[in-house]
Amino acid sequence: MDNQNPFFPGRTDLSDLQRSIGEVRSEIGRIIVGQDRVVDLLLTAMLSDGHVLIEGVPGVAKTLTAKLLAKTVAVGFSRIQFTPDLMPSDVIGTSVFNQKTSDFEFRPGPIFSNIVLIDEINRAPAKTQSALFESMEERQVTSDGKTYKLNPPFMVVATQNPVEQEGTYRLPEAQLDRFLFKIDITYPSYENEVRIISEFHQRRNVIDLNSIRAVLSAEQITAFREKVYGLHVDANLISYIAQIVNQTRNNSALYLGASPRASLAMLTASKAFAAIRGRDFVTPEDIKFIAEPVLHHRVMLTPEKEMEGVSPAEVIRQIIERVEIPR
Repeated sequence: MDNQNPFFPGRTDLSDLQRSIGEVRSEIGRIIVGQDRVVDLLLTAMLSDGHVLIEGVPGVAKTLTAKLLAKTVAVGFSRIQFTPDLMPSDVIGTSVFNQKTSDFEFRPGPIFSNIVLIDEINRAPAKTQSALFESMEERQVTSDGKTYKLNPPFMVVATQNPVEQEGTYRLPEAQLDRFLFKIDITYPSYENEVRIISEFHQRRNVIDLNSIRAVLSAEQITAFREKVYGLHVDANLISYIAQIVNQTRNNSALYLGASPRASLAMLTASKAFAAIRGRDFVTPEDIKFIAEPVLHHRVMLTPEKEMEGVSPAEVIRQIIERVEIPR
C-alpha cells in the first residue's frame, strides 16, 4: 500500500517496515489460519513497545501464535509456565553463593529475554505476579537491592483461560493496566476450521516450528519503533482519543473508567497500526480498530451490568459509536 496521500505529504518512508511486516505475516500464516486480527494486534504491540494479554478457551492457538511471533524475530525467547507454586525467584532470578569468590552472584531468571511467553498467567499467586510489575513497566529487575536492566526489545505475551477458574487468581487492576492490549481469541469460522484440518492433514499431523524463519532483528525493531513514534497525528484525532477515554469515566455501565495510560496507549498503538497499514498518518479507523483491545481490560462493569451479562466490549463499542468521528 502506498504511504503517500495528497492531503498529507510523505514524511516517513515505511517501505522497509511494510516489507518486513509482510514477511512476518507470511511466516506466521504458514501455520496459523484465520487469525489476521490477532497477528495485526501482536505486530502493533511489538512496534508500540507494549505487552499483550491473550485470552481464549483451550485449543484456539494462543500459545502457538505467540511462539510463532517469537520465531519470526531473531531475539531471545523464553517461556514461563505459571503455576500456583511458582515463586518470584523462579521468574526474575535469585542470588547464589559462589564458593570460589566467597560472594553471592545473581543468576538471571527467564524474564531476562526479549520476548517472554507467560502461559496461564492467572494461575500464579499475587506474590509472583508482583515480580512482573517492575519488569513490565520499567524494563528492569531489582534483586537484593541491585537493579538489572532488561535488554530491548522486551515484550511480554501472556495467555489466560477464561473458562477454567479453579486454581486461578484474578489479575490485579494495576497489572492489567501494564498490558497494552487484551486480545480475545474466539473459535474459528467453519471455513477456517476446514482449512486448519486440511493443512494439518497435509503436514502429516506435524507442526514444525523450526521451519519458520526469523525475518526481523532487534536493531530493525528499534529502528521501526522510532519511525512509528514520529508519525503524524492530527490534533482532532488526539481530541477524539481523549473523548473516547473520557466517556469510559462517565458511563453508567462502568464502575471503573480508563486511566490516562489508556489514552497514551491508544495514541501509540494507532500510530503503529497505521504504519503496518503503510500510512505515515493516523486515521479515525486506526483508532477505532485498536480502541477495544486497549480499553477492554482497563474498565470495570458495575455489578448490575455484570449480572445482566453485559460485556466490557459491548460498552466500549457503544461509546465509540456515540463519539463523533472528526472530519
